[in-house]
Amino acid sequence: MKRTILVFLALALLFSTFAIGSVAAQDGGTTYTVQAGDSLYRIAAKFNTTVSAIQSANGLTGSAIRIGQVLKIPASAPATPTVPNTPADPSTLILATTTSTADSGLLAAILPYFEARENIKIKVIAVGTGQALAIGAKGDADVVLVHARSQEDKFVADGNGIDRRDVMYNDFVIVGPLNDPAGIGGLSSAKDAFAKIAAAGSPFASRGDNSGTNTKETSLWTAAGLKPKSGANGYVALGQGMGETLLYSNETGSYTLADRGTWLALSAKLPNLTLLVGGASVKKNPDPALFNPYGVIAVNPVKFPKVNYPKAKLFIEWITSLSIQRRIYEFGRSLYGESLFYPVAKTP
Repeated sequence: MKRTILVFLALALLFSTFAIGSVAAQDGGTTYTVQAGDSLYRIAAKFNTTVSAIQSANGLTGSAIRIGQVLKIPASAPATPTVPNTPADPSTLILATTTSTADSGLLAAILPYFEARENIKIKVIAVGTGQALAIGAKGDADVVLVHARSQEDKFVADGNGIDRRDVMYNDFVIVGPLNDPAGIGGLSSAKDAFAKIAAAGSPFASRGDNSGTNTKETSLWTAAGLKPKSGANGYVALGQGMGETLLYSNETGSYTLADRGTWLALSAKLPNLTLLVGGASVKKNPDPALFNPYGVIAVNPVKFPKVNYPKAKLFIEWITSLSIQRRIYEFGRSLYGESLFYPVAKTP
């Protein structure tokens, strides 16, 4: 119990990033200390600036950052992170997307090509799928890239989005402590694994944020005939992103459901966890229920006339083009020995 309290206190400090992580710089800008789970795109979105501006201010040529690194935030950016209430000007495209596309590093790898081609700045808001769609449903984004088909279909049916296209897929995996107290290692069924975790009373960390991952997790509990409640039988709903949930699981010895891309990208920082259910790769995952497709949708310009629909439409055409689908396929292969995402719009 004491350990759980200490972990929550540590997470509270971690998530109060802008109370303790950013200070005013002498040149009128801001400095920010990188926290666990951060990426350049998430930091840029929080400070209402761009990745390229942060890279330029810090002499960075890529997207790699490390925990504890102090970054300069350009003086032109406000000191307080914001989410826009209205769409940006025509030279900016607002992309509301999932934490998995940011935490895995995919966005940092491909978006600069679109920015350069269209001479446009992309403002990324990386949140859970439910929150990304809610932002789009208020007209506060131009395009969304998410992974919960039922929520996507409702978003379109409600008149909030148009021009939905399939983009890519990966899969979900169940990770947990090295000693695997619930004995789920090697099971071919995720719902059976969830049932064993519950029967053993083993701790389970849920994102609890209405994300695509959280939606999938809920469906697996339902398939197992269970409806866990936060705080009961070892189950905790954190209300956090994938990176933060994995870090919590690593510290507390909890099981969790993760997208494979984020798991691979962060696994070196998670020494107490191992992949237990989902197979050695996306192609070797034995459970079809763990399939994880992503879709891109333009926010409806008829309902929200201020959105940048021309650029959103170009973005959809671009991300589903053969050249970018090939880049999606190649992303992560040299580092992890496999693709973190597999394209579906075009065959590379």
